[in-house]
Amino acid sequence: MTVGQERKLVTEIPGPRSVELMARVRRSVARGIGIALPVFVTEAGGGIVVDADGNQLIDLGSGIAVTNVGNAAPQVVSAVQEQVARFTHTCFMVTPYAGYLEVCEALNRITPGDHEKRSVLLNSGAEAVENAVKIARSHTRRNAVVVFDHGYHGRTNLTMAMTAKNAPYKDGFGPFAPEVYRVPTSYPYRDGLSGPEAAARAVASIEKYVGASNVACVVIEPIHGEGGFVVPAPGFLPAVAEWCRSAGVVFVADEIQTGFGRTGDLFACSHEGVVPDLITLAKGIAGGLPLAAVTGRAEIMDAPHVSGLGGTYGGNPVACAASLAAISMMEAEDLPARAREIGEIMLPALRDLAARHPIIGDVRGRGAMIAIELVTASGEPDPIATGEIARACHAEGMVVLTAGTYGNVLRFLPPLVMPPELLREALSLLAKVFDAR
Repeated sequence: MTVGQERKLVTEIPGPRSVELMARVRRSVARGIGIALPVFVTEAGGGIVVDADGNQLIDLGSGIAVTNVGNAAPQVVSAVQEQVARFTHTCFMVTPYAGYLEVCEALNRITPGDHEKRSVLLNSGAEAVENAVKIARSHTRRNAVVVFDHGYHGRTNLTMAMTAKNAPYKDGFGPFAPEVYRVPTSYPYRDGLSGPEAAARAVASIEKYVGASNVACVVIEPIHGEGGFVVPAPGFLPAVAEWCRSAGVVFVADEIQTGFGRTGDLFACSHEGVVPDLITLAKGIAGGLPLAAVTGRAEIMDAPHVSGLGGTYGGNPVACAASLAAISMMEAEDLPARAREIGEIMLPALRDLAARHPIIGDVRGRGAMIAIELVTASGEPDPIATGEIARACHAEGMVVLTAGTYGNVLRFLPPLVMPPELLREALSLLAKVFDAR
């Protein structure tokens, strides 16, 4: 990589060039686009992003879990350059090309389960979720969609209905798509339930308020992402998946944020041996290029009629080339193992920090998908302190993100290729921020 793997601050954050560019943003970009850290990136690689003022910031966001293989990974760059020189688009539905087929073959091979599978390629995570619902409804001839508290599935009309948190994702944008039902999830820090107990509560809600015979699919993130990196108690996911099998309900694992090595397994549902009927994929699938997919059991995926699935840009050839290179890199360099190593560095350090600072109510996560939940002295969510700490981290030259239904979670998503010494520096800076409060 060409970007030096060291933090370097040459101006305050944001610097004068970024401030100038932000003034142009306010004149040209719709105000509904929120920006967490107003520095303008000119280059990135490994665990560093470089801004327009020459500052080098430690990247603990990965573009929201997208650049798992690193930014501008040479293998991805080379594959993209070669494909761009050949052709940029034909539309697979008009005149197909091998890249789309090869990505589908790769996804059918690497996703959980050894059953026969099919895949469809799309543009975004929300589009993947919508198509998973379409496929499940076509297969079951049922309408109801069951989702969970603290879940996030996108910003389209249907996926807003499926997303739990109102502001900023849903507020003022209704009415939403019907036949979406929300049930309690497993949130060990706040509910104290075992996995089987939490699953029994969820199933009871489905059977009482929806009726099993009406449910087309249950859609769940194996670890809730935007909802605060909520890791369900052991046994919760397997029990929900087993109920789905017994009730003829399609079990959909939304692995858009958790997939492609992020949690220490190639896919997070494998942690407890859960094999979904359908799996939705995006974010880390293509090293930063826009691509998404639904992969699943052949008999379910083949339920929609011919031309019932598709889209002009779905499976764009350049994005497919990037995806094949990224998947090859994940396997060749065993990036899930790198994610586990990141977790082994981060979790003990964050637990030590929590022992010194009671504002940290919970440390949780798996692999390179880690979070801390910040609370008041009475244990209530503390979104104000969370925002203050995030801004202090930004000033120190670190890209960090907030999350959580209550806005009180700091989440950490370092690229899986981040050098360990850079990660340790980030943790030292985080400790400095907390110690200064």
